Amino acid sequence: MTTSATPTHCPYCALQCGMNLTPVPGGGVEVSERVDFPVNRGALCGKGRTAPVLLSSRLRLTSPLVRNAGVLEPASWDEALARITEGLSRTRTEHGPDACGVFGGGGLTNEKAYALGKFARVVLGTSQIDYNGRFCMSSAAAAGIRAFGLDRGLPFPLEDIPRTGCVILVGSNLAETMPPALRYLTELKANGGTLIVIDPRRTRTAEQADLHLAPRPGTDLALALGLLHLVVAEGRTDEAYIRERTSGWEEARAAAMAHWPEYVERITGVSVPRLREAVRLFCAPKDAMVLTARGPEQQSKGTDTVGAWINLCLATGRSGRPLSGYGCLTGQGNGQGGREHGQKADQLPGYRKLTDPAARRHVAEVWGVDPDSLPGPGRSAYELLDAMGTEIRSLLLMGSNPVVSAPRAAHIEQRLKSLDFLAVADVVLSETAALADVVLPVTQWAEETGTTTNLEGRVLLRRRAVAPPDGVRSDLHVLHELAARLGVEKGFPTDPEEVFDELRRASAGGPADYSGITYRRLAEGDGVFWPCPAPGTAEGSEGSEGSEGSEGDSPVRDRSVQGRPLTDRTAEDRPAEECTGDRVHPGTPRLFLDRFATEDGRARFVPVSHRAAAEEPDDEYPLLLTTGRVVAQYQSGAQTRRVDELNAAAPGPFVEMHPRLAERLGAADGDPVAVVSRRGRAVAPARITPTIRPDTVFMPFHWPGEGRANNLTNPALDPTSRMPEFKTCAVRVETVT
Repeated sequence: MTTSATPTHCPYCALQCGMNLTPVPGGGVEVSERVDFPVNRGALCGKGRTAPVLLSSRLRLTSPLVRNAGVLEPASWDEALARITEGLSRTRTEHGPDACGVFGGGGLTNEKAYALGKFARVVLGTSQIDYNGRFCMSSAAAAGIRAFGLDRGLPFPLEDIPRTGCVILVGSNLAETMPPALRYLTELKANGGTLIVIDPRRTRTAEQADLHLAPRPGTDLALALGLLHLVVAEGRTDEAYIRERTSGWEEARAAAMAHWPEYVERITGVSVPRLREAVRLFCAPKDAMVLTARGPEQQSKGTDTVGAWINLCLATGRSGRPLSGYGCLTGQGNGQGGREHGQKADQLPGYRKLTDPAARRHVAEVWGVDPDSLPGPGRSAYELLDAMGTEIRSLLLMGSNPVVSAPRAAHIEQRLKSLDFLAVADVVLSETAALADVVLPVTQWAEETGTTTNLEGRVLLRRRAVAPPDGVRSDLHVLHELAARLGVEKGFPTDPEEVFDELRRASAGGPADYSGITYRRLAEGDGVFWPCPAPGTAEGSEGSEGSEGSEGDSPVRDRSVQGRPLTDRTAEDRPAEECTGDRVHPGTPRLFLDRFATEDGRARFVPVSHRAAAEEPDDEYPLLLTTGRVVAQYQSGAQTRRVDELNAAAPGPFVEMHPRLAERLGAADGDPVAVVSRRGRAVAPARITPTIRPDTVFMPFHWPGEGRANNLTNPALDPTSRMPEFKTCAVRVETVT
């Protein structure tokens, strides 16, 4: 263990805020500001500031557990690994490799996500792997690939946001989900820019807005189409940009013109004057952005909804220009990198498509296997979980807690219990781990080195600051041991830098090219933005396609190779490090300035039309439920619910409702109420506030037990992204005696 401060990054959200960790005499770690890191400039939220609390042995797992006679009991590592080997081997023998499932997480480092995908396909030979990031950013990813040919959460750095003229923020409460990012919006306003927030609740973020639009949950698609209709009707399109840099405009324009303002007002509840004001504010400045988060994305039409917001950017000439464009605010700590390197059902490292023969050949060569031995695409996250106990008989799960986080959670809990065998690797005994046959205690952020990729596409190095407790091992060690016991003795190193070097080779030439990034470069700077090809190579050289339908060329090739100048990095931005021969690629903070990542270099308009949510209110279920997060908890709460300071701030679930609804029910603030959907029931205290629509109730989803919000949510899937419809479903609310 080092005795000096270690510069590293927070384990929670996709900002990946910089921090310093210093061991304290007698045990523990102290967090201090890292003011030189550009993303958060020293600011930390309560979750980041208290993150070291969970390093305490009293709050986490420190020994493997195995189930004997229905009870989890401490065991040796050898016994636990032997049990997992036996369980997976028996399933493969009796039911075939696709009866083995693997489920990963958006909090795993790039090295772990890469190794997990390789383990599933090379060691188990299964196609059945996906991860919880499918529940977060998959609709935005699919829409971005469809329009731009590439998915990277933000195609520009966060530092560009305060310098634009207007931001439309759709379905994000970043004041609570990533508080250090709020300064970018306050700086935007201080610089004379305007902020439009779209959310059915008047959140802490919406309170900062110049204009707050509060549509019915599930109607964001109609809202975006109504705004585009007004842009066209008022002559605010950028015809030169549309002609020179896009394709498909006529079809998209015709679809939007079917959504006239009065029709959109009836669907969304947003008045025509407010629609017109939003268009005026967005179109008035030279530069503007649209940023989406889970609100419009976690819908059964999330891909089309995000696509409609992208169409608005394209029609007004915003995307692929400095200080403008569309971006997605990725949620999980490594939500960006986690979806790039192979733990998705349809994907190989470097954001390659598993169905692309060239991609299979390239990755198979790096792995030393026959391309034909690699399985094809498997089930998406919810479909994989839903198949447990029938088609999926054994599951290896790392870094996820679907008992709390999955839609229709009570059903998924029963599917987990129906498995022949379940093994979980985690830091704590989560609600999912408590159901397992074997639980492995693994290292966490401050006890291991590895890389993550934040919401900007900035690849970062998390450094080990302290030693883990005795009895705790890394996920890479787990995969190494299991691979060897299952007959693959090479190819799964435990050293994260060695794994990253292989990842670099596997990603080379792909859409998410990391081949020019090294641990040394990351240690010497503030991260490197992908794509970043190795010296002397060009991105996309093999013609490989990205996942979710991306195509062909990379968005910003190495201009030294292509004979064109770099467009978005000045000399002072570039790393001082030099290579023999070709210069080191500086990375790509800003995408699409010259061309988009499509075959012809043009962005694609996609015609979309409003359609209803999968489940609309009726006489039996007359209200809408939407779900989200609170500032003091994170995701399923498996970690944050163990921190006293955070629990004091957010001790449990609640049902937020409008005073008019509360009056009809006869409910007072703090009274227990039951929210009931077609899938289940949740009970929590009423929180009465005028900041929510009268036809809508809100529940945070961090808690298990009777207040588990995801008992209620609808697993109806987006046909493209396979995203469940977390953000809207029909419910009724009842008082509880």
